[in-house]
Amino acid sequence: MTHILITRPEGKGAALAQQLEEAGYQASLFPVLKITHLTPSSTELSPLLNADKIIFISQDAVTALAQLKPNINTKAQFYAIGQQTADTIYEQFGVRAAVPKQYDSEGLLALKSLAEVDGSNIVLVKGQAGRPDIAKTLKERGAFLNNCVVYKREAIAAEKINWTDHWQSLKVQGIVITSNAAVDAIFNNLIQEQLQWLQQCRFYVASERIAAYLKQQQVSSANIHIAAGASDDAMFSCIKQQGSNMSEQSKPVTADNKNPAKAAVPSSKKDPVNTANKPNNTKQKISKVAVLALIISLIVASGVGYEFYQKLNAGKAQNIAVNELNEQNKLLAQELQALKSAQSNLQQALFNSEQKVTTALSESAANNQQQLKAALQQAQQQGASLNPQEVTSLQRMAEFKLWAEKDYQGTRAVLKRLDALLSEHAGTVEVRQAIMQDIQMLDSLKPIATEAIYLQLSSVLTSVDDLAFNAVNVPSDTTEVDENVLSEDISDWQQNLSNSWNKIVDSFITIRHHEGAAIEPLLTDQERHLINQRIKLNLSQAQDALMSKQASIYFNALSEAKRLVTEYFKQDDDATKAVLKALANLEKEQLNFSPKVTLKSTQKVKEWAQ
Repeated sequence: MTHILITRPEGKGAALAQQLEEAGYQASLFPVLKITHLTPSSTELSPLLNADKIIFISQDAVTALAQLKPNINTKAQFYAIGQQTADTIYEQFGVRAAVPKQYDSEGLLALKSLAEVDGSNIVLVKGQAGRPDIAKTLKERGAFLNNCVVYKREAIAAEKINWTDHWQSLKVQGIVITSNAAVDAIFNNLIQEQLQWLQQCRFYVASERIAAYLKQQQVSSANIHIAAGASDDAMFSCIKQQGSNMSEQSKPVTADNKNPAKAAVPSSKKDPVNTANKPNNTKQKISKVAVLALIISLIVASGVGYEFYQKLNAGKAQNIAVNELNEQNKLLAQELQALKSAQSNLQQALFNSEQKVTTALSESAANNQQQLKAALQQAQQQGASLNPQEVTSLQRMAEFKLWAEKDYQGTRAVLKRLDALLSEHAGTVEVRQAIMQDIQMLDSLKPIATEAIYLQLSSVLTSVDDLAFNAVNVPSDTTEVDENVLSEDISDWQQNLSNSWNKIVDSFITIRHHEGAAIEPLLTDQERHLINQRIKLNLSQAQDALMSKQASIYFNALSEAKRLVTEYFKQDDDATKAVLKALANLEKEQLNFSPKVTLKSTQKVKEWAQ
């Protein structure tokens, strides 16, 4: 059973794996990349509102941008690199996108609606470092291109050598790849054995661009199969088409067993040696010393014979080796001569090629000079033409940055670019004067030091707990003179009666008088804590109003905080004086978050365009 490995990011290869398994293949999901969504700045997203054409290079680009919920011109022409991307665009934005017949960069750029884009505002929604050919070609065609990078592909952190070892143990025969980033993730930092094994696998890729990139890893063209796109159906069709070739396995070649020829063993028969009959009765005595000497001489003779035999064989082997070396030397000499001849021919060809290149470069430089002179003469004769759509587009971009983003420096930069464009053409003096007036007006607008004011409020906020409340100085009771003392004189009976009456009244109601300043009401600890919290709350409210650009709430909060400090805390204390001074300075800030700004160049550009 053919084993196919799917390397697409997580969540994207399940449908293809199911199709392959239903067709009789063995499929394994092994993502080598992960998709990370990015958050572009407002400057990168703002061209979407004013775009004429919006190009999405993948499904991930569509979903990543949709999660940001940007302001997008749904009346612009949408483009998708493939049908699945187009379906995702319709699901997310409710807009039908144009799709090329060939699902790649070349097919997209071949669309008629992208052939003439001079002066068009085009936004390319893509991944990090993706599709440079599209951006380069559209710029060469005169488009105002803005790249909106909303995601990036990252290799999954893992031991790549373990990847290939694991794949090899699974007997993987085919690998599905849908991006150049996946090629890098698989092939980078491999040892020679893993690289050689990978180069023998079959690869199913989504485009010619990936195939060309894969060939840089020394993968044979015969092992690379290009699908009609990155969709599951396109990949399945490509694998199915090549399935017969992958399923073929080399069959062992069987041969008929043949009976080995039996070697005939010749039987050598020796004739018996006739020996002369000796008379049995003859007895000869043999000396033992002679027998021993004979044995020793036989042993020595056999040793000498064996040594001679070995030397003879060694000499023969040496002669054979020498003959082989001579033959090899002759072959090497012939190859060396052939290499010298080839080197000579190569040097001559290189010399001829250099001359041809030098001649071609000289002719090309001369032709370029002539064409440049002709173009300059034609431009001088006909006069340079200025595209009104480009001027209007820059002016609209300046208005957008001014009113929507409140980006005065960005507006100034766009107006500078528009002025530089108009400076090369006659009849634009009035428009340029209006642009310079707008630039001077923008330079006069001083930005509000929001961060500095916020930090001052934070400093005051931390100083609230250090403030000292008003102390109550209760004056000591004055020595009272008893005016209702009874007299012992009988003649004073009327006065004594009045004094007695006053004493009776005093026993019910006592009114005491104190001299000096008015007495402040006494505050409990809880009340003092609540006053501190009210002041802090007002200061925090002023900070929030500052960040949300609500000037009226900011000043009301400062006024209330200042009133509480004045009413409840010692005015002669240094900490109180410092806080009141800081609050007074903060009240003097000019918080004009929405100045009335109008661009005089807007009307002038409209009049000029008409």
